[in-house]
Amino acid sequence: MILVLTTDSFSNEDVFDRHVKVAMRMIGDQLLLNSGDSTSRVLAIEKVDDRYKIEFEKDFEIDPQELINIVHQVVKETNIASGYLVEVEDCSTGIVIYSYEVLKTTNHENIPCRERAQPHGCYKVFFTIIDTSGVEFSSFNNVLPTSQTLKKDNILIPILIISLLVLIGSTIYFWKTRDRRKLNAEILTIGSYLFDKKGMNLTLKKKVVELSSKEADLLFLLFSNENKTLEREHILNVIWGDEGDYIGRTLDVYISKLRKKLENDPSLKIINIRGVGYRFVMN
Repeated sequence: MILVLTTDSFSNEDVFDRHVKVAMRMIGDQLLLNSGDSTSRVLAIEKVDDRYKIEFEKDFEIDPQELINIVHQVVKETNIASGYLVEVEDCSTGIVIYSYEVLKTTNHENIPCRERAQPHGCYKVFFTIIDTSGVEFSSFNNVLPTSQTLKKDNILIPILIISLLVLIGSTIYFWKTRDRRKLNAEILTIGSYLFDKKGMNLTLKKKVVELSSKEADLLFLLFSNENKTLEREHILNVIWGDEGDYIGRTLDVYISKLRKKLENDPSLKIINIRGVGYRFVMN
């Protein structure tokens, strides 16, 4: 059977819409991987009015800093917008708990509240395109060709499909090879070590170093925020929460234990930022 593609098969706007939905799924995938989830699903991407909705199978923690970076990188790689609005809604209340807007003149370093992580919960992410000037795919919004240009379009449509498939394939390959240590949330490569968070141990040259539950949680938190200064209060809240079984020096003791267990790789540093907190650095 021969499939003949004509301009009636799909519109340029429909192709662009599918292209954007692929980009939205990439954003959802990276948000889950960043939160340490490599198994749960990103649900079907839907367009509600003029907003693209990203929903998730399971709850996770929203880090505005990582959200900003992930969305910026995907938008840049897929070239879907020059201006956009990102909104994060609480599933149960529908209230927007975090949002920001990016225009051509926006400095990403000045986006507010980027350091204020949202707690573990159910979230929906909405993406609205507000500017497509200078975007290659903005031409999809033009009117459909007339019958007088049908022959020309029948040639261009297969070329467009092939180009789109190449773009999608290249983008997926980029994200898969960008940072392989994020592809497996249980076995992570940290310098010369293999970190098994679930098994709570570090392995270096077949030598296994056991970790306590709190040590494993603390190492994962620091590693997930590499080169980022974490405040003491934030670390205590994430690792110990409301357990109330820690004192002022507890965090310092655990940091000292981790330094000792990572000492066989001099490229790994847990730096004390006096009066603020700690920063994990890999040279």
